[in-house]
Amino acid sequence: MEVVDSGPGNFEVSFTRESIVKAISNPFPEPKILSLSNLDLLSGRFPVTYFYFYQNVQNVNYTTITESLKSSLSETLEYYYPFSGRITEKPETGEPEVICDNTGALVVEAQANIPLKQLNFYNLDLSLKGKLVSVNSGFPVQVQVTSYTCGGISITFSFDHALGDASSFGKFLVSWSELARKKPVSCIPDHSRNLFPRCPPTYHPSVDQTYIKCSLHEILNIPMKKRLIKRLYFIDASSINNLQILACADGTKRTKIEAFSAYIWKIMVKAIDECQEKCKMGWLVNGRGRIREDYLMSNYIGNVLSVAVGESSVEDLNKGSISDIANHVHEAISSVANEDHFLDLIDWIECHRPGLMMSKIVLGLGDTPALVLSSGRRFPVSEVDFGFGSPVLGTVCSTIERIGVGYMNQRPSARDDGSWTVSAILWPELAAALESDSIFQPMSATLLQF
Repeated sequence: MEVVDSGPGNFEVSFTRESIVKAISNPFPEPKILSLSNLDLLSGRFPVTYFYFYQNVQNVNYTTITESLKSSLSETLEYYYPFSGRITEKPETGEPEVICDNTGALVVEAQANIPLKQLNFYNLDLSLKGKLVSVNSGFPVQVQVTSYTCGGISITFSFDHALGDASSFGKFLVSWSELARKKPVSCIPDHSRNLFPRCPPTYHPSVDQTYIKCSLHEILNIPMKKRLIKRLYFIDASSINNLQILACADGTKRTKIEAFSAYIWKIMVKAIDECQEKCKMGWLVNGRGRIREDYLMSNYIGNVLSVAVGESSVEDLNKGSISDIANHVHEAISSVANEDHFLDLIDWIECHRPGLMMSKIVLGLGDTPALVLSSGRRFPVSEVDFGFGSPVLGTVCSTIERIGVGYMNQRPSARDDGSWTVSAILWPELAAALESDSIFQPMSATLLQF
């Protein structure tokens, strides 16, 4: 038994057991090699972690829960066989590929010495890596099931980004929860990775302004301009609706994310050095439904993401209304939310292979302060019921040690009432500026209604 304690005022976690869970049957007599698509090469090898908290499961034995989770995971890996493989580098190019050999997923069982209501949900630096999130680079999929003294549990799921994006992982979690409840899966995953370049590949020169070829060494050693902290917030539905009303004040319809982005961008100018004349925002954009009809790619497993980047002067952000800034946000996102852009991006990657590619804004290149926003309005939260009830919280977090940009992930809250949870990696001045208003509420056990 290994015990981890991160210091006074925090909590201890005892790691009690590790298991390797494989698909029930190896689907291939010989290991299948799954080559990644060009868009997969944009994601590097970052870990992506989702965590879910469940309370009031005292009537279900913890051992029963973990055994049920492992059994249904084994069934799920039959459908998502790359998730049971291992990721290696091609000797000739250094590019990652998935060896579908049913190596298995790692499941870690642990016990925390506090009840859920004493967990610090706001300061994620206190509870993530080494406590509620296990990290083992040998397994592309890792799960940690942690029990609490109140009878509640948390489940954290960590995925290698080479396996897919939020849409892919959401499908995986829904399928797993369906099988755990003895229901048929609603998604038959498409593992074709068939996003091929045109012949000959061609692209608009503007793609060079957003992306750059890089090495894994450069990704792992991103320069840190500022100290970054990890926080979790609750955004009430009424606040979101009010921001949207402000964003639509000129009579133009704007989405909730566009309105929310405009608000954040305007707040950012309060949290940057006075010598800065400009600042940037970026948005992750899903290409499903843009490269092809949405129904053709609804079950596609892999990465289908691009990054939209907007830049504005501090003066314009100070003077502009939420409506003005939301229009700028809309223009930036629209410039990449189309088929032409994604085809250009696939071709740009083809012209720069072999190797890894990444957006310049995420690598922290340039001297302009920046923040990237990822929206998961369709990401499953309340649906992730493994047979012992829906979660009281489900969101994304990050164990990334180095990132060159502020980052926010928006997810619907488990309340299903239009409210959001937002996990963030911020420089301290930006966190203070956001928290000076009532919109960003630090997540707490009270807000989760423990």
